[in-house]
Amino acid sequence: MDLLASEITTPSTPLLFAAATSTIGMSSTSSSSSICSSEASEDSPAISFRFELQDVKYDYPSKSLSGAYTYRPLAVLSGHVGPVSCLALCGEFILSASQGKDIIVWQQPDLRLFTKFGQGDGSVKALVSVGNKVFTAHQDSRIRVWKVSRRSENVFRLVDTLPTTKDYLGKFMKQSNYVQTRRHHKKLWIEHADSISCLTVYNGLIYSGSWDKTLKVWRISDLKCLESIKAHDDAINGLVACKGIVYSASADGKIKAWGKEGKSSHSLKGILEGHKDVSLNSVIVSDDGKWVYGGGSDGFVMGWEGSYDFVSWKMVSETKAHQMAVLCICLAGEFLFSGSADKNIGIWKREAFGKLSKVGVINGHEGPVKCLQASPNIVGGGFLLYSGGLDKSLRVWWVPKHSTLQNTEEKSISLC
Repeated sequence: MDLLASEITTPSTPLLFAAATSTIGMSSTSSSSSICSSEASEDSPAISFRFELQDVKYDYPSKSLSGAYTYRPLAVLSGHVGPVSCLALCGEFILSASQGKDIIVWQQPDLRLFTKFGQGDGSVKALVSVGNKVFTAHQDSRIRVWKVSRRSENVFRLVDTLPTTKDYLGKFMKQSNYVQTRRHHKKLWIEHADSISCLTVYNGLIYSGSWDKTLKVWRISDLKCLESIKAHDDAINGLVACKGIVYSASADGKIKAWGKEGKSSHSLKGILEGHKDVSLNSVIVSDDGKWVYGGGSDGFVMGWEGSYDFVSWKMVSETKAHQMAVLCICLAGEFLFSGSADKNIGIWKREAFGKLSKVGVINGHEGPVKCLQASPNIVGGGFLLYSGGLDKSLRVWWVPKHSTLQNTEEKSISLC
């Protein structure tokens, strides 16, 4: 398909604030994020933008998984200069970032490239969006803040870096603000000492997890670092928040639940034990906060059931999902999707008591599947699943909304 440029008029809703209509519950991996809110922005007059339709390979044949249940590979989106490391839903857009430092904004559901930003910064490890801002976490231990602006062709404008200069100036003079990060080396407690691997947003706060084993809490309103928690004995690989509890997954084989009461600091509410000597690479939680799932380096997806007081947890399921490490997981209604180093995506149906039953396997990536994100938009009786791989591609799949659809092959896909 030749590169095509065309003029469009932006919708009346501000960029990145169009609320996607959702008819199925959605949860995602930590690096994948929060859906943008519908707050008004002072930088959002309706003007025209030029965008380009990137080379897209379409492949429509249905793939049968189990009985009448099918999925369809829709597109292979190319354009990243490095392996795709993280995804985030943002209103009518999906953002994908790579280890090549670039971030691409794609339009849903027509899969057109809207814009690019972020080139030249540290390798992107995680991203989230909230309000009119996008937060990106990088290998250089910093979090960058991008503001959505319609006043120029540069739609995403870098406005700050965390920790902010103001935060530094308020703390660098006092020796008590410094902590030992390694032998003969100290940093301010507001600084991460290694790559930031994951981000999540909840109730006006941003949480960052790092390979330095710490969990930091930032206030969105003034970008100030409020807390630094020595959370784990090894690198933190995943974060997710639900109903006032933040869950951190670590290479030490544990998922820890953190919560706070009022204006107090966060405290440990519970520990979810995984397999011995097995890294937990990702974590997700059901919308009601009752079920937590983690993906392990041994190929297992483990599930825990929590009590309503979020104090006691018990493992209720252990599913051998892949032959190699599970790198990412996401929830979409009754489904759980698992991406693996074996290049495949597993589809699982959530059953009673936290159990998982296998529906099928999606294959097509030429490298490990690093990130997954399910869209809440309903398209042709199903929804879109996005997967990013170390093969530098972002792939798009259509998955039926229910696991017992009849005559799925007769349903057509309509991409606007």
